[in-house]
Amino acid sequence: MITNKLGALEYLTAENIPVSHCFTTRLGGVSTEPHLASMNIGTHRGDRWENVLENYRILGSALGFDPHNLVLTHQTHTDLVVAVDDSFRGAGLYAPELSDCDGLVTNTPGVGLVVFSADCTPILYHDPVTGAVGAVHAGWRGTAAGIAAKAVEAMVSHYGCDPKNIHAAIGPNIRQCCFETNWDVPQAMLDALGEEANAHILPKGDKYYVNLTEINRIFLRRAGVENITASTECTKCNPHRYWSARITGNHRGSQGALILR
Repeated sequence: MITNKLGALEYLTAENIPVSHCFTTRLGGVSTEPHLASMNIGTHRGDRWENVLENYRILGSALGFDPHNLVLTHQTHTDLVVAVDDSFRGAGLYAPELSDCDGLVTNTPGVGLVVFSADCTPILYHDPVTGAVGAVHAGWRGTAAGIAAKAVEAMVSHYGCDPKNIHAAIGPNIRQCCFETNWDVPQAMLDALGEEANAHILPKGDKYYVNLTEINRIFLRRAGVENITASTECTKCNPHRYWSARITGNHRGSQGALILR
């Protein structure tokens, strides 16, 4: 992935996605509370609303979008993917929030999709043939439920995409080095994927370390996506650059991922 810098602003982009998009860091915004500084894009983190809107304005200026055209997820660790169009513009910022969903897809020009993360896995999608795009927040429950593949299925059913044409980018998340779990997490992955998941589960004593990036990559490949790139950055290892729920719990801001149709 490419690190882009514009003044204090830093964000990542994926080489395989040519449309305007980003994976945000916590750098380059105006939020001032120590636990929110500074590019908080989360709308439920206790930040001043004017700061959140200004952070979106800063991103919009850098990436070339109007925040009024964004659609924000209302994440509850589901596997629900919603197809949105013109009628959804502004949802979560300037219009009422969506009902529960952790994934969005669209083929409406000008609409932007936003998902949030702070250790969970953000995934962006682009089909250069149809122009359709998608964005997913994959917590470990959503990962095990196959939300990465369900976004592909939504792009196929709503917009006629061929999975082989879809490009996917997996953003920064908590990497296997830091994602220590009990047995319930690897059990969920094995139940979903069978023995193929075993290569990405590392037992240590009575704990397990799970590679969410590679688990999501399996789901994407099974859904027919061949063009996949992924960040190697760990959110927990880099708390100066990313918020990590494992470090601060809910006392934090949110980074996320954004893509424009």
